[in-house]
Amino acid sequence: MIKAVFFDLGGVIVRTEFQAPREHLAERLGMEYEDLVKLVFDSPSSIRASHGEISDKEHWAEVTKRLRRPAAETETIREEFFAGDMVDREILEFLRSLRPHYFVGVISNAWPDLRDYIARQKFDDAFDQMVISGEVGVMKPEARIFRIALEQAGVNPDEAVFVDDLFENVEGCRAVGMYGIHFRDPETAMQELKGLLDET
Repeated sequence: MIKAVFFDLGGVIVRTEFQAPREHLAERLGMEYEDLVKLVFDSPSSIRASHGEISDKEHWAEVTKRLRRPAAETETIREEFFAGDMVDREILEFLRSLRPHYFVGVISNAWPDLRDYIARQKFDDAFDQMVISGEVGVMKPEARIFRIALEQAGVNPDEAVFVDDLFENVEGCRAVGMYGIHFRDPETAMQELKGLLDET
């Protein structure tokens, strides 16, 4: 019987719905879109921030430095990079509707500022718990981050389901005994989740 529902954040609840701002930024900086995304999300400083070894501000300072731009441009670059991101309020309403019946949480590979971002966007009330890699020092798909979430929720692996857009993270949760749903689009994922909850 499912007692806990966990969601990834980036790529699931918060998605880059409009590519244009990021494309314009890459063009302005004289680089390829993919290289800009890799610099922000897959660079050594990003990995360190995602493990909580440095702050998000230190990571963005490093991004600006590697772009060979003055430090004064850091905040503008960051704002432009995320300008096309949208919060899926329908998914959040669905999660709020689950909370009276299930433990609802986030498991996210993210920098230490994620909790503040969620509070500023006013959807922290959708979750009972947030397990953020930048706070706990371990990233998906490592087993330990899922075990931390399960322990905090007080449930066994077979009593929990996790929704993520990266299949390697879905495989990671399944490896510890959780149910996993691979997020491709909101409608399909919600149908799969509702079907699983009805079955168990």
